[in-house]
Amino acid sequence: MNLLAATPSSDGMIAGAATGFRPLDWAVVVLFLLWMLWIGYRSGRRNRTAEDYVLGGRTMNPVMVGISLFATLLSTLSYLSYPGEMVKYGPVVFIGLAAFPVAYYIVSRLMIPRYMKMNVTSAYEILEIKLGRGVRSLATVFFLSLRFLWMATIIYATVDVALIPVFGLDPGWVPPVSVVLVVITVIYTTMGGLKAVVTTDVIQTVVMFAGVLLTIGIIGWKVGSFGAFFEPQLFEHWPPVDWGFDMSKRMTVGNILLMTLVWQVCTAGSDQMAIQRYLSTPDVATAKRSYRISLVTSCTIQLLLAVVGLVVMTYFLRYPQMLAPGTSVVGDADTLFPRFILIGLPAGITGLIAAGIMSAAMSSLSSGLNSSATVIYEDIINRNRKESNTSSKSLHHIKLIAVALGVVVALSSFLVAYVSGNLLDVVIKVVNLVVAPLFVLFFMALFVPWATSRGTVAGGLFAMLVAVLIAFVGIFGITALWIMPVALVSGVLSSMLFSLLDRWLIGRGLLPGK
Repeated sequence: MNLLAATPSSDGMIAGAATGFRPLDWAVVVLFLLWMLWIGYRSGRRNRTAEDYVLGGRTMNPVMVGISLFATLLSTLSYLSYPGEMVKYGPVVFIGLAAFPVAYYIVSRLMIPRYMKMNVTSAYEILEIKLGRGVRSLATVFFLSLRFLWMATIIYATVDVALIPVFGLDPGWVPPVSVVLVVITVIYTTMGGLKAVVTTDVIQTVVMFAGVLLTIGIIGWKVGSFGAFFEPQLFEHWPPVDWGFDMSKRMTVGNILLMTLVWQVCTAGSDQMAIQRYLSTPDVATAKRSYRISLVTSCTIQLLLAVVGLVVMTYFLRYPQMLAPGTSVVGDADTLFPRFILIGLPAGITGLIAAGIMSAAMSSLSSGLNSSATVIYEDIINRNRKESNTSSKSLHHIKLIAVALGVVVALSSFLVAYVSGNLLDVVIKVVNLVVAPLFVLFFMALFVPWATSRGTVAGGLFAMLVAVLIAFVGIFGITALWIMPVALVSGVLSSMLFSLLDRWLIGRGLLPGK
């Protein structure tokens, strides 16, 4: 059985396959989008102040907040790429889940309690309190750069890579479909604020789970036995497991555990989207609970997506005529799940799973817009304003910023197509550049007593330089998967050294204090 062989191009090969997106599927998608808009409208009626809008009045339910945090960070990129990674590399891809308990301990014990003590709206206010305006400004630039790239990447991946093939549309439809997706997300996010974002995230999570479970169930029914998913010959192409750490390799157990731990801690400990959700809960205990729920939900969906990888691989090996012409099971693993959605599901179910794909994107985009608008207003506009605004004016300004961000993100998404690499490489290369440098600033503010503003800024910029060199120059043969840990270590060490040097120069009168 040659898993790498491409299927010949022949219309006869797809006899019996579904004919694409049907009217019932379109009806499901339209109803789903209208539901999201209705939730935005309903949530917006309960927002009275800017704090209600950006933090849900600090009274949000921890279960919903935890699910929302999960949905925010599980984008379409992950939803579609995880099954393909399972097909290509096997269960080693998901060994990173073993790092979740360690990440939970670090974030819940060392970070969340510190954040909850401070009555702030933007996470980066914490940095100014600890280290001054310069560090806060750099964090603001880092975060906005990260989230602009991230949101643009999500829109591109969702529309061009997923929705256009599933809808059966010509690639020329990418711009209008992107605009529709962004406009609907902007409308319900702008109307409802964080309450709408969290509520729609929960609903979208249910839709994503339903899509995954239905895919597993339908393929199990088509092949006649769930035991068919575990036949030994299916796994012969998986590479042998490498248990060590190797900067020149991508898939080793040590690498994946380390990358997962670093990403979880850096994101949960420094990203406005995560910290904003902690701050939206009443106290430390509920904030910890929300983070725990997000990890449990993430673990569950990742395991289910691994099973999806197994079942779609089994399906296309059993029915190779259903593959797109010129493609193969392993060589085009990222396309198997979207392909099955198009040709293997009954009418209506295809629409539901398409809604699941859209959910993964919309939950990420809505959270990104809400958090970015909050940061722009609190860390740039409000901080530099001589006179404070009334709460109603602040609310109006934040909404306008969210709308403007939606326009910028839609336009920026068209540029992501020029980033080289496969789907997961796009995520690593474009999105993860700033994750570790941003966390470096928080690490210095929270855990290094001799940190100075100048030293921390210099170290953060050095970490960013290292990340860029790894991603786009490939220094020392380090793979892109190592961007975050190498940037984190280099950033923390350089920040410490720069801070010590800064204090030494201040002590000798060569630099002004702070």
